Amino acid sequence: MTHSHTPSSHRTTLALALALALPLTLAACGGGGGGDTATPVPTGPQNISIDFAAKAGTQDVKCGTTITGLGSSKANADLHDLRFYVSNVALLNDKGESVAVTLDVNDWQTKEVALIDLEDATGACADAGTKAMNLKITGTVPAGTYNGLKLTMGVPSSLNHTDYAVATKPMDVQALAWSWQAGRKFAQIEVNPAGGVARPAPAAAGKTFYVHLGSTGCTGNPVTGETVSCARPDRMDFSLSSFNVATQKVVLDLAALYTGTNLNEDLGGAQGCMSGATDPECNAIFKVLALDLTTGKPINGGSGQTLFRVEGK
Repeated sequence: MTHSHTPSSHRTTLALALALALPLTLAACGGGGGGDTATPVPTGPQNISIDFAAKAGTQDVKCGTTITGLGSSKANADLHDLRFYVSNVALLNDKGESVAVTLDVNDWQTKEVALIDLEDATGACADAGTKAMNLKITGTVPAGTYNGLKLTMGVPSSLNHTDYAVATKPMDVQALAWSWQAGRKFAQIEVNPAGGVARPAPAAAGKTFYVHLGSTGCTGNPVTGETVSCARPDRMDFSLSSFNVATQKVVLDLAALYTGTNLNEDLGGAQGCMSGATDPECNAIFKVLALDLTTGKPINGGSGQTLFRVEGK
């Protein structure tokens, strides 16, 4: 027996075949839009924000809140100041290459240097700090995949020895100006330990344990146009090899800074550590920074530093 096919059945079969073929055709053409071209990868600069925070172990550090168990004497202490300059800011890409961050220019940053300010002039910080804070570095990098951070805690020599009174922000901070050769304190980290800081006789006990990082052994008068040269640069280079700028932040850890340091006792020299090559308190502090106290240069590129670490935002 033969079977005949009506025109309507032919139309139905053809419609079904077209319906089945259509998704395959769209898939082959990239989903029906843009031909066979894949979604383009962005090639322009990408904005980034490198965030900072202060902690002491697991404790959040802020003005007006007592920090417990610091240093070898397990002292309770109040934050007095916490500010530092950074430069040579770069991200490490997936090839291990250092890619410079183009810094935004604002009150906290020039193209060369940024100021991180983690105090707000409350509590014990009232007599030293400023209300305004800055917890981040902002800028741009070329499009790419980045998994590390590299920077210097310090001010480049070309900018360091200038008159703060006529400098542009953020190099105009009087509290971070050092008297010798018109230099800067690269970092000003200060706490007031309960019980004070005992000092060798005849000096009276002090209130604050100072950590001031900056170039020392400097010669030359910048005011008269002389080039300043410093025997000990004391710029802290370091890198964080596993750092996701989108999901992680950089933590400055005071518990790590004061490892091996008795905040209640100063054995000589400046009160605390002010980067003096013969200051007893600087031995333990510079070890944490991975800086050679004698030469003022990073040890192994700062790879052994423990002051900065990475945490999730």
